[in-house]
Amino acid sequence: MSLFDKFKKNNDPLKQDLSEKADRPGKIFIIHLLMEEMCEMPDKEFMCRIMEKHLGKIECFAHDNKTAGFAPLKYSVHFEKENKDIPPQLMITGCFKEEKPVMDEIARSQTWDCPQSDEILSNCKYRVVATDMLAAGLYYKDRAEMLVNYIEALVEIFPSCKAVIFDNSKKMFTREQIINCTVPKENRFIYYAVNVRFFNIEGTDDMLIDTLGMSTLFLPDLQYHFHDVDPNNIVNHAYNVLTYIYENENPINSGDHIDGIKDGQMNAEVQWQIQYENSLIQPVREVLDINMSEFASGSR
Repeated sequence: MSLFDKFKKNNDPLKQDLSEKADRPGKIFIIHLLMEEMCEMPDKEFMCRIMEKHLGKIECFAHDNKTAGFAPLKYSVHFEKENKDIPPQLMITGCFKEEKPVMDEIARSQTWDCPQSDEILSNCKYRVVATDMLAAGLYYKDRAEMLVNYIEALVEIFPSCKAVIFDNSKKMFTREQIINCTVPKENRFIYYAVNVRFFNIEGTDDMLIDTLGMSTLFLPDLQYHFHDVDPNNIVNHAYNVLTYIYENENPINSGDHIDGIKDGQMNAEVQWQIQYENSLIQPVREVLDINMSEFASGSR
């Protein structure tokens, strides 16, 4: 099956690569800060002040031109082997020039949230990379809260940053979009870090929408394979389902049903069945496939 994205400027079909496997759930969260010019590592005192503003009390355990490291003391993970609680480590690299593209062709076709993405990616040859270490063992809502605050601290620490890419989902925003974000705090992890992707299936009237990024929190992504429905309504449905999964510790099992769409809105009169299965698009991973009844495409 070839995948064609109708918004792709050159109209070339995008090809599946089902050899591309998803990273393990809970993997290190990677943030790319894109710069047009090389920048210095900010002053230690300044970085500590901004990190504490967003994350509460922190310990700075590393700071030089190449690396800065911070432990947010509000959060901790219990390690059985050492029988101790250890805070996560938030690591930031020095700025460096990177010739290798941060996004492949499919990822570049899915930057709906950043209309200036092509221009930014062409102009920004420098990068700062930020990660969280030892964080997979946090309660998932604590990790999401920590990462949202970390993201917002980073864009304040690096004012020359033009845009941010979240590596786990390849979602992209300008710095100004993050600085001026008005989404409620409890919903910002999904807003920032979970990408809702859209594809037309070449040679058919079928469409596919999936999500990428929930596995950071050990939660499932979604998949819709369908026809004859406005995809914008499905995007809204996906965000509603993701929020429900996040807020309720994912109570969904294979065979369950969820409210579908009627007249463009979620409606309990319409019930769609859900089951876990492998994704149709790379990276290959287990997703919650939502069977849209008479609008469903493919076989399940």
